[in-house]
Amino acid sequence: MIDFIKGKIAEKTPAFVVLETGNIGYALNISLNTYTKLVDLIECKLYVEQVFVRDDNPKHYGFFDMDERDIFRKVISVSGVGGSSAMLMLSSLSAAEIAGAVNTANVALLKSIKGIGEKTAQRIVVDLKGKLGKHEGGISQILTTSYNKNRDEALLALVALGFARNMAEKAIEKAIKQQGVSTDTIEILIKAALKNL
Repeated sequence: MIDFIKGKIAEKTPAFVVLETGNIGYALNISLNTYTKLVDLIECKLYVEQVFVRDDNPKHYGFFDMDERDIFRKVISVSGVGGSSAMLMLSSLSAAEIAGAVNTANVALLKSIKGIGEKTAQRIVVDLKGKLGKHEGGISQILTTSYNKNRDEALLALVALGFARNMAEKAIEKAIKQQGVSTDTIEILIKAALKNL
């Protein structure tokens, strides 16, 4: 079992990274929170988790820190929550914010995440309360770049997460025009757009 991979970043998007080490490229699904920490790096170390969708079809996920991987492992242990849903959660909220929501039974915050309904949010709280440490939630570090680049990166991230391109574009435009969301920060823009999908 692979615990972590350290290597050169050969390719990256807001939802996907390829790490090259020993002439092998390892493809890993990542969260938006991990992506924001990789954006200026040439090399990195990612903690790895392997999830089997079927016996013959494993998916590999990479995390910048062990806390995020620990939250991921615990969230997918909840019935009805798979790897894709867990990554959407970690792209919408930081690991600390998820832990804070669970520890304070903030079902409303959890169900605001795309794909997490009220019953699933309640199940996450019931199953995990008291098991995610003492995080009270916080604000993630934010990436600042130009308007067009952020808008394009946000669109790529939403498409990579499985949303139709035209729907993702409309969600981003709604976040910018109707809700006044700043385009200076890609993470906030994607989180706002996720709420419109």
